[in-house]
Amino acid sequence: MTTTSAEAPVTEPQHDEGRGRPALDLLIWDAPNIDMTLSTVIGARPTAASRPRFDAIAAWFVDGAGDPAAPDAPEVEACVFANIPPVVGSLQRWVEALRGFGYAVFARPKSQPDDDIDQAMLDHIAVREHSHRLRRLVVFSGDGRNFAEPLEELARTGTQVVVVAFSEVAGYAIGSDLLEFIDIEDVPGAFAAPLDRVRLDALPPDGAWLRPTRSLRDFVSTWTARRSG
Repeated sequence: MTTTSAEAPVTEPQHDEGRGRPALDLLIWDAPNIDMTLSTVIGARPTAASRPRFDAIAAWFVDGAGDPAAPDAPEVEACVFANIPPVVGSLQRWVEALRGFGYAVFARPKSQPDDDIDQAMLDHIAVREHSHRLRRLVVFSGDGRNFAEPLEELARTGTQVVVVAFSEVAGYAIGSDLLEFIDIEDVPGAFAAPLDRVRLDALPPDGAWLRPTRSLRDFVSTWTARRSG
């Protein structure tokens, strides 16, 4: 079978057309958005220790699909969508690790700063909506501008739609009556250690100090230089 950009690099399932489309639980990972929002919530460039653990996330997702031996067990598919810059660096190892964990990867060259892959994600969801009975859709993205409306429309058709992102940047899902929301740090084992963040949706009863993310003197120095320039 020839694969287009809107299709995941996996073999279409064989099934009895008389019994209808097979059920599917689908995970979509918006790599550029999750990486950017992670930097925002921790106030620094992510390191290996602060990046999500895709092995634990795969285990959580598959566990949510239920007993694979059950008569009505859905198929499971997880797809990571990534923009690849001209200088690949360690991304080759990252992509191969994802594939080894069972994820399909859609990789597109990033030649311009505003290049993104949002439409490719929406296209693939549409492909799977037609090839399968989409039972559960789990979207890792805080991008409400592109995802809020299509995800809510899908939820209206009966698909369980779960948005997993950081609560600081996922207001579109938190405020929706149709979408379920999970903070990514609440996924068991998603991070090797707690992130350096204080969630406003989980403050301790006595309150918490939120430390600055940059030096006061550094900020004033930059601000003064900008004004004098």
